[in-house]
Amino acid sequence: MLLRLPTSVSEAQECLAEGAVPIGGATLMWATWQRDGFPELAMSLRELPEANVLGPQTVGGAVVLHRIRDGVPDVLRSAAAQVGTGAVRRTATVGGNLVGSTLRCLLPAALALDARATVLESDGVHETDLAELVAKRPVLLSLRWREPIACAYRKLPGEAGGRPPLVVASAVHAEDGGGRLRVAVRDGYEVLSADTACATGTDTGTGTGPDVDEVLDALRSTAVGELPAGAWDVVRSQVADLLTGTGTGSD
Repeated sequence: MLLRLPTSVSEAQECLAEGAVPIGGATLMWATWQRDGFPELAMSLRELPEANVLGPQTVGGAVVLHRIRDGVPDVLRSAAAQVGTGAVRRTATVGGNLVGSTLRCLLPAALALDARATVLESDGVHETDLAELVAKRPVLLSLRWREPIACAYRKLPGEAGGRPPLVVASAVHAEDGGGRLRVAVRDGYEVLSADTACATGTDTGTGTGPDVDEVLDALRSTAVGELPAGAWDVVRSQVADLLTGTGTGSD
């Protein structure tokens, strides 16, 4: 297998045109290749500057998960910190997790942040939403989002060899005249998301803060509200804590 390490977007585009297989951290591919054979040409973005950005409002597709620490929203930091083992997090990349994995552990956090994706395809660089990113699986150059007012993340314990554990991610974003709550849930292999208007204060019932019951009622009318009772209880608890300022971190 010949591995190409492009240092510019145009060079990466040429690699795609030549049929190079994007490999990310290759944590999910290695066993398959050993069984089915290695590709003739592969491509890693680890030397591409556009794919290695990391800051309060952006992360590159080639960034390995253990680098996602302080300086990014807690919801994304917590999601990255709970993927696999330390050895996996030192190798696995953002792009590999979102595009190459069926678990997509980072997807609920990215949806809660209302992230947009910059992707590379054979016809050039485009910006797209996460739904198209997951459906078309192009090469992810980076994610970008607006920093939230507050956010939260919870991943329940899972059983080895069992279905993926429940994940709930939420974030409050500033909007003209108020705020917007975005919630994303991974239930098994399915990821659901919803959003609703909310106030951004912390004094519930005073007229200046969020009406938690009203927000939860609005969420109940979305796909998130159709979750099984146990999953909905986790959503309800997290949203209530987030809106009242009693829980803005992660479990």
